[in-house]
Amino acid sequence: MIEFLPNIIALLVALYALMILGYVGYSWRQKRRSEKLVPPRGAFTTISTGRLHYLDCGTGPAILMIHGLGGNLGHFDCGLIDDLARDFRVVAIDRPGSGYSERPSDAPANVRAQARQVAEVIEKLEIDNPLVVGHSLGGAIGLALALEKPELVRGLALLAPLSLPPKDTAPVLDDYRIGSDLYRRILAWTTAVPHMVRHPEPVREEIFGPDDIPPEFAVQGGGLLALRPGAFYNASRDFQASEEDLAGMTRDYSRLAVPVRVLFGKDDRLLNPEHHGELLVRRYPQIGLKLIEGGHMLPLTRTEDSGAFIRNAYEAMKDRKFISRASPEVYR
Repeated sequence: MIEFLPNIIALLVALYALMILGYVGYSWRQKRRSEKLVPPRGAFTTISTGRLHYLDCGTGPAILMIHGLGGNLGHFDCGLIDDLARDFRVVAIDRPGSGYSERPSDAPANVRAQARQVAEVIEKLEIDNPLVVGHSLGGAIGLALALEKPELVRGLALLAPLSLPPKDTAPVLDDYRIGSDLYRRILAWTTAVPHMVRHPEPVREEIFGPDDIPPEFAVQGGGLLALRPGAFYNASRDFQASEEDLAGMTRDYSRLAVPVRVLFGKDDRLLNPEHHGELLVRRYPQIGLKLIEGGHMLPLTRTEDSGAFIRNAYEAMKDRKFISRASPEVYR
């Protein structure tokens, strides 16, 4: 038996290598399939993180849209962009590292760094004094942008935003909790994509629930683009870095010099509306909050409500361009 042990070990190593190659091949094919079904729909520009993909449509006052964790600009493009573009210039971006936008592995992923990258986009695309619409993690980035560069924005209209350091996180996010960058990269190219394909239930139950996933989400909403190794890798980096700045930002909310309005679904299962909405406005009563029926993915599942909320926010903030602090009624 002992004389066969090296052969057995070699066979096991070969089988393991074949299994790894199988995972890599599957992930590569899924990446190619997703990009074929959901190709870039906008234009490209270049900022410090590399090429950035964006959609720019409509004319009028500017709205800038920032998507959440693991998302892309398609999350706004299932009716919301078309609705708003009738009266506004709407610019929706793939955040660096998301969708079709590049981000090198050594570029920072913390919230304040991403806000500075968004500021680059505003200046590069000459987006004049936009109302910033941020969803989920995009809401935290919008808040950081308003703290660091208030002169660039008219105000914030935030949809289910990450606003305070979370007390806990939804189980669906646990897969992104990876401390080692090497391990993150290995998982991204081996088990991560097959696992997401085989187990869509957390997306349906925790991210969208109690709302249904719209049938157009996979293609028009860009959902398939999450099934790529690079998307998983960068979403994990974003998640791990998402709390680095929140405590300090929270202490600074009292000095926000732009008006902020927040829309939350009462049944949000990803971000607790009591914590990130009601507690937020109790601490900072200058921020306005509206609660509606629904879950977390408001730009996709509550398009009409989201559009009306953004329009009302703009109407209240439309005369804010040259003042350093809004009057109280603007926040409501």
